[in-house]
Amino acid sequence: MNLQSRILLADRWKDYELLDTGDGMKLERWGNVTLVRPDPQVVWPRREPAPWKSWDGFYHRSDTGGGRWEFRKPLPESWNIQYGALTFRIRPTDFKHTGLFPEQAANWDWCTQKIAAAHATGRDVQVLNLFGYTGAASVASAAAGASVCHVDASKGVVQWCRDNAALSGLASAPIRYIADDCQKFVARESRRGRRYDAIIMDPPVYGRGSGGEVWKLEQHLWPLLAECRSILSEAPLFVLINGYTSVLSPIVLENLLGEMMRGKAGSISAGELGIPETRHGRVLPCGLYGRWEA
Repeated sequence: MNLQSRILLADRWKDYELLDTGDGMKLERWGNVTLVRPDPQVVWPRREPAPWKSWDGFYHRSDTGGGRWEFRKPLPESWNIQYGALTFRIRPTDFKHTGLFPEQAANWDWCTQKIAAAHATGRDVQVLNLFGYTGAASVASAAAGASVCHVDASKGVVQWCRDNAALSGLASAPIRYIADDCQKFVARESRRGRRYDAIIMDPPVYGRGSGGEVWKLEQHLWPLLAECRSILSEAPLFVLINGYTSVLSPIVLENLLGEMMRGKAGSISAGELGIPETRHGRVLPCGLYGRWEA
């Protein structure tokens, strides 16, 4: 297999903008709302204070864990932003997140290109999105013509995915919404003989399934990938793994995908995802990706 390492930039946004970074924080525009949030990758200093005075929401970290939002003006409980033809609901959560990871747009573009090309040949593409969160990748895949199975242990974020699909005009699209433990779901799909042409996953470092099952990345990722191999179709299109932890590296993802897809003709690429910063032109690293494609 051909191995490549590189950085991919999510640089096609209009409704989202990374304005500035420094001192452990990032200044972002989400539509017409400006938020300041902590980011552990931002270990460089802030150059100029001026642009940071106009924020609408500021997430303050707590020394004891977690944190709280401070708002300068009343904001709606949620609002919408667009990426191309897709619409996503944004809401500041108690854990500093907004319900969307904008760096993943680079992966949405890649997935939709692969799916659309296969769909244009008349192929019915089946996509499985594991640890799917609020479903941006699921919605993007459905918009490209795929039938999608979206799985996450949290009922709340599965409903959020359903809302995003409806906002994007895909309320009646062939998307299965599953609130379940991903490992157990894949094992059941294998026993049922169900097959998928593409698998997307964004596994956490640590988590709990819908029934309290414990997930530890370094312990459970490979068994999950091995099980996922059994549910791939005879001619799979791609496998995409995302990572947000120092436990993984691009080389680790290359090795895992190499073992998972051993004997399958295809290529592997791995690297970092990043967002370009408007004010000073720096790139904020935002995690890792690993891809296998036919």
